[in-house]
Amino acid sequence: MAVPVYETEETSEDLPEDRFLDRELSWLAFNQRVLELAKDPATPLLERARFLAIFASNLDEFFMVRVAGLKRRIAAGFAVPSATGMSPTRLVEALTDRAHQLMDEHAAVFEDVVLPELSREGIHLVRYDELGDSEQNRLRKLFRSDIFPVLTPLAVDPAHPFPYISGLSLNLAVEIRDPDSEKEYFARVKVPETLPRFLSVDMKGRPSQLVDAWALSDEPRSFVTLEDVIGAHLDYLFPGMDVLNHYTFRVTRNEDMEVEEDDAENLLKAMERELLRRRFGPAVRLEVAENLPPKIRELLVRELGITEMDVFHLPAPLDLTGLNVIADLDRPKLQFPAFRPTTHHRLAPVETAQQQNIFAAITRGDVLLHHPYDSFSTSVQAFLAQAANDPKVLAIKQTLYRTSGDSPIVDALIEAARNGKQVLALVEIKARFDEQRNISWARKLEQAGVHVVYGLVGLKTHCKLSLVVRQEEDGLQRYSHIGTGNYHPRTARLYEDYGLLTKDPDVGADLTKLFNQLSGYAPKAKFRRVIVAPNGIRKGLIDRIEAEAARARAGEDAWVKIKVNSLVDERTIDALYRASQAGVKIDLVIRGICAIRPGVPGLSENIRVRSILGRFLEHSRIYAFGGGGEPEVFIGSADLMHRNLDRRIEALVTIVDEAQVASLLENVDLAMAETTGAWELQPDGAWKAMRSDAEGQPLQDLQSLYIERQPQRRKSGK
Repeated sequence: MAVPVYETEETSEDLPEDRFLDRELSWLAFNQRVLELAKDPATPLLERARFLAIFASNLDEFFMVRVAGLKRRIAAGFAVPSATGMSPTRLVEALTDRAHQLMDEHAAVFEDVVLPELSREGIHLVRYDELGDSEQNRLRKLFRSDIFPVLTPLAVDPAHPFPYISGLSLNLAVEIRDPDSEKEYFARVKVPETLPRFLSVDMKGRPSQLVDAWALSDEPRSFVTLEDVIGAHLDYLFPGMDVLNHYTFRVTRNEDMEVEEDDAENLLKAMERELLRRRFGPAVRLEVAENLPPKIRELLVRELGITEMDVFHLPAPLDLTGLNVIADLDRPKLQFPAFRPTTHHRLAPVETAQQQNIFAAITRGDVLLHHPYDSFSTSVQAFLAQAANDPKVLAIKQTLYRTSGDSPIVDALIEAARNGKQVLALVEIKARFDEQRNISWARKLEQAGVHVVYGLVGLKTHCKLSLVVRQEEDGLQRYSHIGTGNYHPRTARLYEDYGLLTKDPDVGADLTKLFNQLSGYAPKAKFRRVIVAPNGIRKGLIDRIEAEAARARAGEDAWVKIKVNSLVDERTIDALYRASQAGVKIDLVIRGICAIRPGVPGLSENIRVRSILGRFLEHSRIYAFGGGGEPEVFIGSADLMHRNLDRRIEALVTIVDEAQVASLLENVDLAMAETTGAWELQPDGAWKAMRSDAEGQPLQDLQSLYIERQPQRRKSGK
């Protein structure tokens, strides 16, 4: 199918200046919605603990990247006002104020709501000094044998300068006194990240055994934090000194990456140097226990080079990302109901064979996968595993943006190379926070004989593509997979994503051209069923939005339906505003950041925006246009952000099967339905929770609906 081209574009001078919401404040609003899931009594208790951990982890990344980036640009004199007109300095102040509010609320939800409910269910988080003698004796032995040898006390005095505090590490600030001179000193003890954060009070064993052993029973359990046990035994670290007090603190540093790329050959070494530099990035946030005395706070502020505005006073324990361990306890009644993905009906094995021939299944027609409801392991993973061992397969080409530590995808590529196939792996080593892992995979693949490339200079390769070339009786055939999510078996069980398996020759030709662009020189490639960023996606989407606007002005039915993670791109937003003014009905499902204002009279009264959050991370991207009665629907890797449209290689593919088009449109329609629980964006940027109907009955949970439908879907073959 050829992609139609439209050639109109208008200026934005006729649109109001205050038409955009701030992207950073919108991100904080997204994390507030995560916090609301932790507060919601309808969320199972251990999942509420997990959402508290997710909130904390999200905020860590926000400070490491977004706040740190803003501060760096301000310091360098490169910062400019945001699309809302807010100055960079004022924006940092607004973000910090809002973060203080959210972190205080987060701590209160844990301390006042979740922690008491955990106790009622027999899961107790206790202080060391609340334990009985026998329990303290057991933990003291554990400290001496397994914790004490790992600790390193660092003194601060004229002979010992203030130590480097690594980002996100949990630390004890210790006040000690020399009993002879009565002189007081400050010392720092890092809480080891290699040991379990929570130690079981109820069982004997070594810390390395505790994480697995504590989940064996649903009997009442009590846990104490590792830092509390260390704090109770500081006299072992400072013999001959009086330990006066200790307090916890935690530093967040700038961990955004900046790499100047001369060429792909040097990129690997440049990334390794930058990863080393990241460890010493400037501090951007200091979390301290609320009982920290002013003199120690002033010392930390001065030595870390931050301001009082960057200090967050919180109740212990700090760093609630550790709650993931508690959320993983084996207590099914306190968690979401068990869910096991099923094999897509088109890929299910026949009775006479233990494993379906995936190539034969794809030959019968395109397969649209919906993860996690459709199993990743029996679809995408099996597709590559079969390709690696199929003697008819001559070549495999694959993009890798993020993958797991024990990746079966990487194993399949290595197996294919060992079997003599031509294998190309495009590894994106600038995938944020996965850089070190991807560097390791790149080296491992190279050593196995895989051709490894790192994409185009200045652009991240974010598209999710796999291409298999197979020799068949009627000649060479190309089998393709294009997805919205990463080739990551673990996240495929937690992220909602779509993927297309197809033998369509147009898609195969498109991916061949795209891989040639990425590994060689093919700057003028033209595509048929695929549109590609940075040159094609923004223009392709805006052309289609404007075509819908033209239909609406002509009195025809016109609509746009989009589901993405983030909507920030101003040119796309302006195109949606003009389409709304023309009468186009626009439904937007935006999980995270959204800079558009819906429902503004004269501007966006035809635009509705909803957000779906739940047990799975809504991650798929769907772009759909009315097309005058012949809908055009795309899936792919691109969000509507500057980085996706301008600084990344992204790919969207058209879906041509009518049943699959209908299924994707239904996904958006269900999310927008008044009977579905969601958050709805208001014109002023506030998100309104839509959780129950007028009679107070809970609205339908979209993800639960898909889980309920899965057995019937497989049985019916739809």
